[in-house]
Amino acid sequence: MTPRPRTRSSTLTRSGTRRSAAPLLAGVLATGSLVALPAAQAHAAGSVVKVTGSQGSWQLTVDGQPYQIKGLTWGPSVADAEKYMPDLRSMGVNTIRTWGTDATTKPLLDSAAAHGIKVIAGFWLQPGGGPGSGGCVNYVTDTAYKNQMLDEFPQWVRTYKDNPGVLMWNVGNESVLGLQNCYSGEELERQRDAYTTLVNDITRKIHAVDPDHPVTSTDAWVGAWPYYKRNAPDLDLYAVNAYNAVCDIKSAWEQGGYSKPYIVTETGPAGEWEVPDDANGVPLEPTDRAKADGYTRAWDCVTGHRGVALGATMFHYGTEYDFGGIWFNLLPAGQKRLSYYAVKTAYGADTTRDNTPPVISDLAVEGDAGQVQAGRDLVLSVKATDPDGDPVSYEVLDNSMYIDQGKNLASLPFTDLGGSRLKVTAPDRPGVWKMYVKATDGRGNVGVESRSVRVVPPVPSGTDLARGRPATASSFQASYGDCPCPAANAVDADPATRWASDWSDPQWLQVDLGTRTTFRHVQLYWEASYAKAYTVQTSDDGQNWRTVHNVTDGNGGVDDFDVTGTGRYVRVNGTARGTGWGYSLYGFGVYA
Repeated sequence: MTPRPRTRSSTLTRSGTRRSAAPLLAGVLATGSLVALPAAQAHAAGSVVKVTGSQGSWQLTVDGQPYQIKGLTWGPSVADAEKYMPDLRSMGVNTIRTWGTDATTKPLLDSAAAHGIKVIAGFWLQPGGGPGSGGCVNYVTDTAYKNQMLDEFPQWVRTYKDNPGVLMWNVGNESVLGLQNCYSGEELERQRDAYTTLVNDITRKIHAVDPDHPVTSTDAWVGAWPYYKRNAPDLDLYAVNAYNAVCDIKSAWEQGGYSKPYIVTETGPAGEWEVPDDANGVPLEPTDRAKADGYTRAWDCVTGHRGVALGATMFHYGTEYDFGGIWFNLLPAGQKRLSYYAVKTAYGADTTRDNTPPVISDLAVEGDAGQVQAGRDLVLSVKATDPDGDPVSYEVLDNSMYIDQGKNLASLPFTDLGGSRLKVTAPDRPGVWKMYVKATDGRGNVGVESRSVRVVPPVPSGTDLARGRPATASSFQASYGDCPCPAANAVDADPATRWASDWSDPQWLQVDLGTRTTFRHVQLYWEASYAKAYTVQTSDDGQNWRTVHNVTDGNGGVDDFDVTGTGRYVRVNGTARGTGWGYSLYGFGVYA
């Protein structure tokens, strides 16, 4: 398997996307500041955890008893541990995984132990796996950073090693892959060797402090394992995050000639970086059923590598209800999905009394999903059933991830047209949006499906009087980004070109219609640099202006409105910018 860009876009504690919410400790260390460490505290004796056996016939033991990791990655806050640990236990989960260990970790370990759950306690090393996950570190030359990690991590191990909640220590997450976001060529190879050498040095120091818990290191692809094999012989076992490729790990391990077992520290359905694009050119999100099947398949492949794969912490026991949360979370907003029950079944828990979620078998956009007019009606056709016969309620949401990297989902008012047809108003910003339909049963369960739509400016009736006419402006950007961006670009009927002003107030753009003309409609198609406040004005001589339309609460996108005006010149006069940039228009249409 070769490294691929990973864009887990989410606020999950792991974005595209999780990684942006790296532990506080990692953030402090990245600034070069040391955290005040507590003295080791007295705890009840912790478990003795060992990797036992021989080549191809390993097992994990806890206090001498075989232990198969049936786990989930942990998403809620530490403060909510007591709220969620009983639920995890009811799912058959015996292990959770974290990405950071610091002064806030003790309540999580204590709560886990109280409920018979153990923790794979992580230590964060930059840069992590995905773009934007963390700052770049030079592992060849940055001795100060390396010494900090070598000092810091073993001290936290000393603090928590006797806590009965600890299962093992996990040093780093996906940084062998992530270093490709910082380096290339021969330098990338040197950095990867230096990083895995540091992992080994940290492992040795942890072993010296705590001989009773194994140490592993997670990466995002089995292509990282040759670096660990060469440079980190003191690791007790390997660890890998693998989603759609999870069933390829066994053959990669066999072909690689490895002499250590492994665990899978993240897995589940195909990720955003693994699926084909849909008709609108964005990743095609799997259905709820396909996601549930992804967890079942992943667990079957993990348990199918007997004596080598020692278990998994599948992704993700999280509650965020955002773009990434809908893709991966088992209980967004605390509501249980088909995937939740698939994991529960895989781990052998009792599901005989469970009430399960509604199933959305089809979600369709009526009309052309590639030509949805901004601000106009959009109808979604839904087919949903509830296996327990519960009444199903709907909610419609949208998301702008593929426009502005926005992760939040916005709930939309909708009209139920009957026959499971739901009418909403399309977003007013052109671009590709994700539309979600949520089906709930009133019993704490939810089914969610999504489709993309490409929003385009609405098509007004009548003739665009401004098209191709002479246009002037108070200023324009001559050479920034995709500029020059002269005034004429706003009236050329090309949505790929734009007018852009200087970064100050006020600014104006005007078009000469050639003769005194009456119009009835105006359309403004804003780039991201929009006007919060502006007026539309007319003039007969280009000097004396009459205001025919006033806006004080602009939000960008497409402003499409009826207005009656007469004049040879029509002007958009911006008085308050909506961003720190200037004003920018893809289109300025004046319709008769």
